[in-house]
Amino acid sequence: MKHFGLLGKNIDYSFSRGYFSEKFQKENINADYSNFDIADISEFPLLLEKSTNFAGLNVTIPYKVAIIDFLDDLAEEAKAIQAVNVIKFELGGKLIGYNTDFIGFRDSIRPYLQPQHTHALILGTGGASKAIAYALKTLGISYKFVSRTPKKNQFSYTELTKEILLKYSLLINTTPLGTYPDIKNCPDIPYQFITNNHLVYDLIYNPSVTSFMQKSKDNGATAVNGQNMLELQAEAAWRIWNS
Repeated sequence: MKHFGLLGKNIDYSFSRGYFSEKFQKENINADYSNFDIADISEFPLLLEKSTNFAGLNVTIPYKVAIIDFLDDLAEEAKAIQAVNVIKFELGGKLIGYNTDFIGFRDSIRPYLQPQHTHALILGTGGASKAIAYALKTLGISYKFVSRTPKKNQFSYTELTKEILLKYSLLINTTPLGTYPDIKNCPDIPYQFITNNHLVYDLIYNPSVTSFMQKSKDNGATAVNGQNMLELQAEAAWRIWNS
């Protein structure tokens, strides 16, 4: 039997275990999938010692960047993004890092893009935001990050004006704000400037309509959650593990 799993912290809620366990059962695949909840990334080598016969791992918050130091090599996209959400265990014990988040995002947002969606605001600057930026680049969409502690060429939330919101008609939330159970939370943006020209995308999938999405929809925007992105990135991971 092949063993797969998810590496992260406080991951009981995880999408991946349910998705892959169901897939294995449905498709009669001789494999299992477990959560590996570790308090610190330094515990990763010990996990590898204790568990044998790994075929692949997913990586989630907060280890998508920190895991890189423990890998032997990175696929081209993971190198460019500098974040990893998939580990492949190759023959000889080599660990190769991949990023399928950008694939899931790119392929799930594509059907919703309209001609006016040429400029995007990425809300948040964590590991997931790097994959979103890479995907936008491949789609030919220019972007800016929005952060509570902005660096050069980034916006702060307090800087967002009507003019900026009208120019940047694609908004992507990569922060955890609004995730169950804190469903009333949302990024602090001026929602009154959102229009029916806007497309908002929330990486969160629980709840299926976040406060960020609802407030945007109330102003006419099209709103999409992260469920399809997760499914597409999971299938991309499965292809990598079996290639």
